[in-house]
Amino acid sequence: MSTAPVRRSGLQRDILDLYRKCFRAARLKPEANRPHFHAFIRMQFRKHSEVKQRDFATIEYLLRMGKRQLEVYSAPSIEDVTI
Repeated sequence: MSTAPVRRSGLQRDILDLYRKCFRAARLKPEANRPHFHAFIRMQFRKHSEVKQRDFATIEYLLRMGKRQLEVYSAPSIEDVTI
């Protein structure tokens, strides 16, 4: 018995893509600081988990903010984050 793959909307795919990119970027940070980045990423996504699925404007805004934040934290000069 096989299960059908989950069908996701475009926004859901964008959110998952951003989440994965964040964790990939964390792999480029010093090994000792990676747990801090992982905790920070999870905290940021969970903080906004209460946004309604149909609140497209807020979701798109948060996606733009997340992409900008990823760009900033991906810089080689950023070596650690604090929560």
